[in-house]
Amino acid sequence: MKNTTGKKIWIVKNAYKKTQAIASALEALCLEAGFIFDEENPEIIISVGGDGTLLAALHYYETQLETVRFIGVHTGHLGFYADFQEHELEQVVETIQNEKPEEAFKYQLLKVQIHFTDGRLKTHLALNESVIKRASKTLVADVKISDFLFEKFRGDGLSVSTPTGSTAYNKSIGGAVMHPRVHAFQVTEVASLNNLVYRTLGAPMIIAEKDTVTIELENADDYLLTVDQLEYFYDQIASVTYSLDGGEISFVNGGHTGFWHRVKNSFIGEVK
Repeated sequence: MKNTTGKKIWIVKNAYKKTQAIASALEALCLEAGFIFDEENPEIIISVGGDGTLLAALHYYETQLETVRFIGVHTGHLGFYADFQEHELEQVVETIQNEKPEEAFKYQLLKVQIHFTDGRLKTHLALNESVIKRASKTLVADVKISDFLFEKFRGDGLSVSTPTGSTAYNKSIGGAVMHPRVHAFQVTEVASLNNLVYRTLGAPMIIAEKDTVTIELENADDYLLTVDQLEYFYDQIASVTYSLDGGEISFVNGGHTGFWHRVKNSFIGEVK
């Protein structure tokens, strides 16, 4: 398996003993293959664990996404972002040896821009979704699509997801499953209030790639904003703007599992 590619890699893993053992075995194979371990400036990140591990790796390296590629090894059943399982470590190494950066699979990222009442601006990136809620009260917000006031929302919260994230939290709250080739994003309501007084669309909205969604908020000090698995508590938020202007994440091309195959494995299983 030894070669002279000298590709710079880094292994990101979760804390479970099983995962640690698998990562150690993979590390030995990577050393044998002549890969260089470089935590600061890797070319390829190997995520060993679950989808949460991959998301953590993404956010750790989100300032280097133009130069880094990801590959996943799932240590349970097949993970949504993992093409390989624990018994396929040699295949992981061979795939890295033979991969070509220009052939990487790319998924769009969601840009989350938070506008504060004092003029500050903070930006996050999400691979799956971002959710805005209040800690203890009903969320009241104006929802604008590219500056067009669409509705006044009242409910528990709003979820904005990418196509790849459409199978995560979005699906659990009744959102649509979208193929990543659909260049759009989705807004899904979380327990909206719909009665004779308050009305919202009450259905998921597919937003075109060129559009933005801005959620204008009431002045309050208990907002919870999630970005994938990360949680942020903010006060004095004026608005949050979502767009598909967040760049892309690249995955090593090799043994890539098709999207609908992943969906079937994750939610349906064998069809009899």
